[in-house]
Amino acid sequence: MSSVLRDIIQRNRAGAAVAIPSVCSAQPDVLRASLGLAQRLGRQVVIEATSNQVNQDGGYTGMTPRGFIDFVHGIADSAAVDRDLIIFGGDHLGPQAWRSHDVGHAMDKAETMLRDYVAAGFGKIHLDCSEGCAGEPAQLGDAQTAMRSAQLARICTEVADDLLFVVGTEVPPPGGARADEEGDIPPTDPAAARATLDAHDQAFGDMAPLIGGLVVQPGVEFSPTAVHHMPLDRDPGLIDSIADRPGVCLEAHSTDYQNPAVFPRLAELGFAFQKVGPALTFAYREALYGLDQLRDPLGGLQSAMEAVMLADPSKWQNHYEGSDAALYQQRHFGLADRIRYYWPTVEAQSAVTDLLSSFSVAIPDAKLQTVFGADLLDRAANGSGDQITRLIDAHISLALEPYFFEDAT
Repeated sequence: MSSVLRDIIQRNRAGAAVAIPSVCSAQPDVLRASLGLAQRLGRQVVIEATSNQVNQDGGYTGMTPRGFIDFVHGIADSAAVDRDLIIFGGDHLGPQAWRSHDVGHAMDKAETMLRDYVAAGFGKIHLDCSEGCAGEPAQLGDAQTAMRSAQLARICTEVADDLLFVVGTEVPPPGGARADEEGDIPPTDPAAARATLDAHDQAFGDMAPLIGGLVVQPGVEFSPTAVHHMPLDRDPGLIDSIADRPGVCLEAHSTDYQNPAVFPRLAELGFAFQKVGPALTFAYREALYGLDQLRDPLGGLQSAMEAVMLADPSKWQNHYEGSDAALYQQRHFGLADRIRYYWPTVEAQSAVTDLLSSFSVAIPDAKLQTVFGADLLDRAANGSGDQITRLIDAHISLALEPYFFEDAT
């Protein structure tokens, strides 16, 4: 399937405002809604898994790479979605999950993981070895990062040849992204982006033509409580960093919650790969909480989720800050959407099942309109499945559809 991605890159680099969305989520409702939207539009979509989420040890989802693909295919088959529309990608694949160990152990684990990813059918591989292991600096320089990424790329090519590598990393520093004096997120310096690509070209050697994407920061980000919208008139000149590499595009992370006009603008600036994740699980949570309000104005599901998150604060406490009231708001409504890590728990699943099973008869339109907007209800009316499924899918697809902005022809 790398030919699909390379065609998008070619069209983008030729001047067309085209891009493909990458959905980074393992939440089954998010996947069902995303795949259903791709099917209705007749468009390909990338479904991504991260190294912490999915690996040979199960990750925090409990799934191996093969298990993840089988999981997604099962959802696609149940929703009558053509499997050919799905491209599987691996995100930030490297030694991160084992970086508390020495580099030898961590890289051995990373090699096994990459073999498993590629053997399972992942074709878009983002290699990220930028974080140090035990006894190393927190962030490594381009040369060392590229050398380790090339080591993993070589492992991948021993398993399969239909691959497209993405390199580079542009993630917020500890404590979150920092805005400039105008309140905007500074984009990557084009010279720094070029240095990263050059280092990887040199380290990859004969594998360099397999590099198809470079992760850089265009100026999009969100915190738990605010979205940093990219100024539409900004051109950071990052396309200049790949000017002589027509087979390479730019990749943007953390594009969640941006204004719809940002996505075609990013494509104009060379970002043919655009990633989204928390915004979709945020939409899922919104749909469930809306249904919860229809069932119980006191918020029975919300109370249950509060108990689950307080019982195990490990997945949110280092990401949110403020008073008790502020922490409560961020746990349930924060844009970082750390609540997404709690939906798979037994307690949360029981609470969700209890909520959904309480709607044994159709909800009247007049009651729906007290919680859900007209656009969502119109979309849900034209969806498939039972009423509750259509409402949830509509909420998620409204968040994802702006990424499918260009004409499929």
